[in-house]
Parts: sequence; C-alpha cells; structure tokens
Amino acid sequence: MRILFAGTPEVAVPSLDRLAAEPGIELVGVLTRPDAPIGRKRVLTPSPVASRAAELGLPVVKAARITAEVTEQLAALRPEAAAIVAYGGLVPPAALAVPAYGWVNLHFSLLPAWRGAAPVQHAVIHGDDVMGASTFRLEEGLDTGPVFGTLALTPAADATAGELLGELAVSGASLLARTLAGIADGSLAPQPQTGEPTYAPKLSLEDGRLDWEQPAVAIHRRARGVTPEPGAWTTLGGERFKLEPPRLRADVTGLPAGELSWDGKTLLVGTATHALELVRIQPAGKKMMAAADWARGAATAEGMRFA
Repeated sequence: MRILFAGTPEVAVPSLDRLAAEPGIELVGVLTRPDAPIGRKRVLTPSPVASRAAELGLPVVKAARITAEVTEQLAALRPEAAAIVAYGGLVPPAALAVPAYGWVNLHFSLLPAWRGAAPVQHAVIHGDDVMGASTFRLEEGLDTGPVFGTLALTPAADATAGELLGELAVSGASLLARTLAGIADGSLAPQPQTGEPTYAPKLSLEDGRLDWEQPAVAIHRRARGVTPEPGAWTTLGGERFKLEPPRLRADVTGLPAGELSWDGKTLLVGTATHALELVRIQPAGKKMMAAADWARGAATAEGMRFA
C-alpha cells in the first residue's frame, strides 16, 4: 500500500521508522511543518520528522497549512492512504479526499477521552489510572472519527507526561502498522466512538504554575503532567523557579502551604495536605540543580514561602 506520512515532533518518528520498515508499505512521501527557530540563537532547524525523512531518502513536503497548492503536491504522490501522527495542523476536506482509504490518525488517548493537542498531559494531570492510544479515521471534527484499534497502559505512579508519551510513541507505532495492514487486507473496519468525550487543549506556560494551596497529590500530578513542557514552576521573592516533579511525603504534615522546610539534607514544601520533597530546582537565569544544593546556598531557605 502506498502511504503518505504526516508528522512533526520527535514523538512521531517511531511511527515513521516502523512504517518505513514494514513489509507491504511503500512510503511515498512525508508531510511536516516548516523549519522552526531553535535555541537561543534561533537557528532554523528541520522538524525531527523532516530530519528522519531526509535520512530515509523520502520526499518531504513542508507546510504550516495544507493549502490547495499543498493538496496538489500530496495528490501527485498518489497515496492510497495517509498516516498522521502529531502533524500539528488541520487537514481540510480536499486533502482528506486525496487517498482512497483516507487518513489514519494515531492519537495518544483512549478515544473519546482527551480529544485535542495534549492528551497525555491532561490524563496525567487528572490522575487517569489507564491511558493509551487509538487509531481512527480522520475527519473534519476534532478527533471525532471512528476508531480502528486501541492499546492501553497503566502508568507508573511517578511517570511524567514526557516518559509516557515516549512509551506510547513506540507501542503506538506498532498499532498504526497493524491498522494499516488491516485496512489493506480488508480485515479491519472502524467503529464509532462511544461515551462522553473529554478535551485536552494545548497547555500554556500558566498551566505549569503550581498552586501550593492544592492537595499534594494534585500538585504532584500537575508537575508530572507538564514535564517536560511547558514545565512546572513557582515564584519566590518575585522570581520564577522551575521545578522537576517533587516526591510525595505523606509522612510530613502540618507544614503551611508553600512554606519551605530545610533540615540540612532535605528540602520540603507544604501543601493543603501533606508535604512534598523538592528534588531539583532551577532559579531564574541559572541551570537546573539539586534542590539540596540550592538550599545550602540560600542561607534563609528555612521558612521561605513559594507563591
């Protein structure tokens, strides 16, 4: 089967690699977003998918929007189906109609849960006991199409969104390959989504701010859900501090919300319930460091309060 692949970030690369190695699949081209400025020097850099496609010797179409001209470019590749993983843009009706077998989207949630741009992040923040991935037929609605297949995983208690997304990217690549094989041989038909949908909009920097008036478990979930992006943070003395996910310390209670406790070895912060142990911290303008090292350098860490 002739397949067009659409994707942009690192999380889409395992699917591209899997399809490139899959018997019975001929990758005819790759659609990805344009080069973007990266780093302090803002150097224009190809997307991870674009870089990998170049290594594989595949034709690459770079587009921020799928215009009529881009649609013509895709049609010229004569794909029978398109596989899409985190491309980062809408696929208009004219482009949806290009491949006879349609577009198959690998989405990192158990649909209809967490439709949208940040499904794993929202699942972690909300404390979902089970997460997963789905392949579905792309249509005009937001992740509303009928589902071909799913896979599920039980997240580790301390897993971050980034770690879980990496795991799902690999297992999801296999699901995507199986889905395309089932479409090709006619053994797989999509089924309508059932249940009440939930939504997972893209996270902003503000979503990473930790509210110490919340219970420790809720703060722990949010910190893991926004790691690595947009990152968990708080303020101290009017300056922003970035935090790696803290550890739950249910054995320590009575510390006021946001207040720091330092015993010379361990840096704790109070919440609405029990304490959290800070592991690594990044003051503004500095590198991430061990929280204990920062506390040793801050002579008045004891009794300070995060806002």
